[in-house]
Amino acid sequence: MYDKAAQIIKDARRVTAFTGAGISVESGIPPFRGENGLWNKYDPATFDISYFHSYTQRSWEVLREIFYDLFGQVQPNTAHYALAELEARGMLHSVITQNVDHLHYEAGNTVVHEFHGSLKHLVCLDCRQRYEISQIDLNLLPPKCELCGGVLKPDVIFFGEPIPEPARTNSFNETKKSDCFILIGTTGTVAPANMIPTQAKLNGATIIEINPHRSE
Repeated sequence: MYDKAAQIIKDARRVTAFTGAGISVESGIPPFRGENGLWNKYDPATFDISYFHSYTQRSWEVLREIFYDLFGQVQPNTAHYALAELEARGMLHSVITQNVDHLHYEAGNTVVHEFHGSLKHLVCLDCRQRYEISQIDLNLLPPKCELCGGVLKPDVIFFGEPIPEPARTNSFNETKKSDCFILIGTTGTVAPANMIPTQAKLNGATIIEINPHRSE
């Protein structure tokens, strides 16, 4: 099957990779769901946008613990570098990722549609100014905007927020154009991201799935 998958990728006109939490596990980032998932340790309600607005200090304490203390030192793994190499060889057109860890960019991919946003940036809830995380001191919570004093939030979607643009439109447009879709590390259970591989299949793309278990 490896040889068959390789030939499909080689012969394809336009290849897209669609990745989820599973691709980053080897980098030390646990998945959200499953036996060792973050939802077994943290209440998912903590990541609801209404909770963030109501309990900003507590929300930021959890965000810092999980995403910036725990994930802050992670590096891309072999899978990330493999996708970057495929792009460098002209065999992969883009990556659509549900992950917010920015590891595809760090591995060398240049065309990445971050469907759920990225932890590498913060955005002011008042004036919408964006900051690199490296510019912000997370010892002072909640972090504030230097321009207007508004509260900063990780530029990722919380429960209750829409998928950001242009990532949403770009992801679905790319799906329509691709004739080969490589699924890596995602169960396809999270909406609306799960609509993307479904759309690819409906458009006639060949699906190559790399997962511990077959998806429905």
